Amino acid sequence: MIVDRALYRGGRRTRTPDDLKDALAAARAAGDGFVWVGVHDPTPDEFDMVADAFGLHPLAVEDALKAHQRPKLEVYRESLFAVVKPLDYKDDGGTVSASELMVFLGDGFVVTVRHGRAAVAAQVRARLENEPDVLRHGPASVLYAIYDSVVDTYLDIAVELQLDLEELEEQVFDPSGGTAAGTAATIYGFKRQVLEFRRCSNPLTDPLARLAAGSVPYVDARTKPFFRDVADHLSRVADAGEGLDRLLSDILTAHLTQVGVRQNDDMRKISAWAAMAAVPTLIAGIYGMNFDHMPELHYVWAYPAALGVMATAVLVLYALFKRRGWL
Repeated sequence: MIVDRALYRGGRRTRTPDDLKDALAAARAAGDGFVWVGVHDPTPDEFDMVADAFGLHPLAVEDALKAHQRPKLEVYRESLFAVVKPLDYKDDGGTVSASELMVFLGDGFVVTVRHGRAAVAAQVRARLENEPDVLRHGPASVLYAIYDSVVDTYLDIAVELQLDLEELEEQVFDPSGGTAAGTAATIYGFKRQVLEFRRCSNPLTDPLARLAAGSVPYVDARTKPFFRDVADHLSRVADAGEGLDRLLSDILTAHLTQVGVRQNDDMRKISAWAAMAAVPTLIAGIYGMNFDHMPELHYVWAYPAALGVMATAVLVLYALFKRRGWL
């Protein structure tokens, strides 16, 4: 459904004709105007009207309707088609969730198509309507503001993930930090979130490089410095994503090493107790055979002597294992 539409002239919102084709004609006639239409989860019938009014390419329309697209920037004869993935991070569950925002940009118009709950387009519209000096740059200013908002959100999420991973690192080195299985599951859970983070942010590198170079049609050359600034922020996002992934790998390695050390320690303790139990068992087994010719069985002190040997052997073994740190 169409959630908002407006005609902008000189960076300010003006009265918008009801018919989209009339609005586009008015924008082009003004010279410094453009139409901005916002759409949320459109049906094919709803979007056909928009596509017909602005002459959108059918392949781009198909991508916009189906969603589940990789971030990209495609150039068609009639317009540009950009896909970005706004992210949201929930601290309580440590979950990164992605939405999709498609942007059609052409001569005198911008169409934003939103899939999911992220309201980036509405937030950008509200911000730009208070900044007419930016908005008067035309449709390219909308594309810049969307990229800027999304990339800044990536930076904020990277900081939140860093803080959560530092807490996880402390938990891994805390002896009472939970079961091994639970900690491993938490680490792999964060691995999936960082993978989703990088899957959404890394593909934006090429589109922003092209926009910063000024080699994309329908984008005013005067906006190149703005896109270069966003590209610089994105490089910081890429570095942060790589650092998060590396930190998770180090945490996982440390956790597995600790698990291995604990298992070896447990095996040493089990082996030590088994060895101390083996000596009395051996002696008792020998004297339990009940052969006739075992002279020491007939001595009065034979029984306490056997018990004494058993106890002495166990104490000697206990002292030896204790000294070596096995117990």
